[in-house]
Amino acid sequence: MEEYLEFAISIAKYAGSKIREGFSNELDFNYKSDKTVVTEIDKDINHYLIQKVMDKYPEHAVIGEEESYKTDSNYVWVCDPIDGTGMFTARVPVSVFSLAFVVNGEVQVGVVYDPYLDNMYTAIKGKGAYCNGGKIHANNLHLGDLGYRLNYEMWDKAKYDTMTIAKDLLSNVKVSSIGSVARACMAVASGYFSCDLFPGVAHGNCDIAASSLIVEEAGGRVTDFNGFTQRYDEDINGAIISNGISHDEILEYVRKKV
Repeated sequence: MEEYLEFAISIAKYAGSKIREGFSNELDFNYKSDKTVVTEIDKDINHYLIQKVMDKYPEHAVIGEEESYKTDSNYVWVCDPIDGTGMFTARVPVSVFSLAFVVNGEVQVGVVYDPYLDNMYTAIKGKGAYCNGGKIHANNLHLGDLGYRLNYEMWDKAKYDTMTIAKDLLSNVKVSSIGSVARACMAVASGYFSCDLFPGVAHGNCDIAASSLIVEEAGGRVTDFNGFTQRYDEDINGAIISNGISHDEILEYVRKKV
């Protein structure tokens, strides 16, 4: 898996250079049918990944937020070229690149890159989670503890109403919505946040495949909105991403609303 990790890091470095370049210059972007923003940089990074996979691992597939390739393989690279494109176009530096190597639905390698802080988050299944080579850990806070922070994602026509769930939790947590689920997940993996609620379904695997492994390798826990593990080579059923300690309590709040 080390070879796949190095490959993923090389793609992340390319993506980071494109994101930084775009952040400093005028952007060419438009809106997709679901009203979310897409830039030419999203498309460029996604296509670059496909070309590199075709050259190096032609038997592998790519599932990307903007473009996919050969989706019938059991070996799949799952990518969100810019997670948090809306914030990217608004010049708020929270967007990240996300790439996972998935085998038979299970994430084996995960990389999330924050190009603004030059933080490379990595994990290989069973070998821990790291940021720039230093090991990272989820925190040990319980729901209601001082410093417990929860991030939630929400958009028009999302299947689940995470805003209402977050409101129900306000007496026990500090709530944020930073605009990038993968970036929020890295805060969970690093111990700065304790939970993230993600209502993504279609293409949701692109957003959190890499993050799910990194958080779990950091000692956290990731399930769908029913408390089950899920495959990351297909659409998902939302996600609760937590430090593990508070997961079951958060799940009870979620179950009341789904």
